[in-house]
Amino acid sequence: MAVTAQMVKELREATGAGMMDCKKALTEADGNMERAVDILREKGLSKAAKKADRVAAEGLVTIKTNADNTLAAVVEVNSETDFVAKNQDFKDFVADVAEMVLEGDAADLDALLASNHKEGKALKDVLNDRVATIGEKLDVRRFERISTKGKVAGYIHGGGKIGVLVELATDSNDERVLTLGRDIAMQVAAMNPKYISRDDVDPEYIAHETEILTQQALNEGKPANIVEKMVVGRLNKELKEVCLVDQVFVKDSELTISKLIAKVAKEVASDISIASMVRYEVGEGIEKREENFAEEVAKQMK
Repeated sequence: MAVTAQMVKELREATGAGMMDCKKALTEADGNMERAVDILREKGLSKAAKKADRVAAEGLVTIKTNADNTLAAVVEVNSETDFVAKNQDFKDFVADVAEMVLEGDAADLDALLASNHKEGKALKDVLNDRVATIGEKLDVRRFERISTKGKVAGYIHGGGKIGVLVELATDSNDERVLTLGRDIAMQVAAMNPKYISRDDVDPEYIAHETEILTQQALNEGKPANIVEKMVVGRLNKELKEVCLVDQVFVKDSELTISKLIAKVAKEVASDISIASMVRYEVGEGIEKREENFAEEVAKQMK
């Protein structure tokens, strides 16, 4: 029986195995779908589908930059356990993904997963191969690529738990600009600012915080005629914490980030400003499943 593209597609969707593996299995099974599934299971190639309902909240964040720091990529790839995240094969795979983002033009995850990996097949198929080999659910979760006329610098914290890219708008090629970029990226990793400057703050955020701070002051029994001034003061203090350029520099408490930028700009005789920032933290926003190891062992003993 002739194996069609539709048959291969259906088998891939059912098992999560790679395209070529599905085609070979269907050919071996003479087009019999159920037999092809069994063949893939026998070869351990349908594991990816079995892992689909598991939680992958561990993993790595990796960054890549080109030689002149005008192009950079950051990616997050998740695994189920930290043990796998520390495996060199997994690290190499994440590095491959980052390289594909850096050198490619994928606009979204679907396009990236369909892109050709250096092994000669789509990244999605290579990912499924790794799932079958490692035995855990793996997930290429997100990525971002920055291309700039200025400079982009990055910082990785905790061996890949947090990754940051900072884009600086500048005409300078001075090495001190890249040092500044790395210092600011470290600041972003440590302090996790919501905004670059007050100009970027969402008006809804201001309104929401003003409402909360006002109610707090009233609940404290403060006179209504001074509440407004109190709220302005408290809001300004809060904005200094959530706006990157207003934060105190973690490496020098005598400087804010805005003063640090002005200092370096004067040294290199060129304007410098923060154009964008990206901060990825492994597993953020993913609800991790809490498991009791003793209970799990007890279930297996029944």
